[in-house]
Amino acid sequence: MEIVRFTSGQHEFTTLSRRIRYQVFVEEQQVPESLEYDEFEDASLHYLVFSDGKAVATCRRRETSKGIKLERFAVVREARGMGAGELMIRHLLQEVLPLNRPVYLHAQVQVAGFYSKHGFVAKGPRFEEAGIGHYLMVYKREETA
Repeated sequence: MEIVRFTSGQHEFTTLSRRIRYQVFVEEQQVPESLEYDEFEDASLHYLVFSDGKAVATCRRRETSKGIKLERFAVVREARGMGAGELMIRHLLQEVLPLNRPVYLHAQVQVAGFYSKHGFVAKGPRFEEAGIGHYLMVYKREETA
């Protein structure tokens, strides 16, 4: 598997990413399309994971007033459990941790354990986003002596 970083102006990659997000969020999870694509598309850095030349996963990251937000993690059904999510989260953490800013995400309840395994800790109560239960999760940096 390989991961590619791109911006919204790179139309071929953007098309592939949007196709995955549409399949996972709009079709599978019934998120309204109007909520899936937002005003942050152009300000975000986007990522695609390719397996045997086929785009199988995507996510994005963006700067906010609170830190760096990781979001829109989506893996096509047939590629789940094959390591694409692991590759994305590890790659993003390698990129963002040296920036020394807080790193956070809104994790769907059913995948909060995945993010916990990668150093994220739930903060605050469960909340709804697009009709789906989420937790705010913040990356817990290792303490250095």
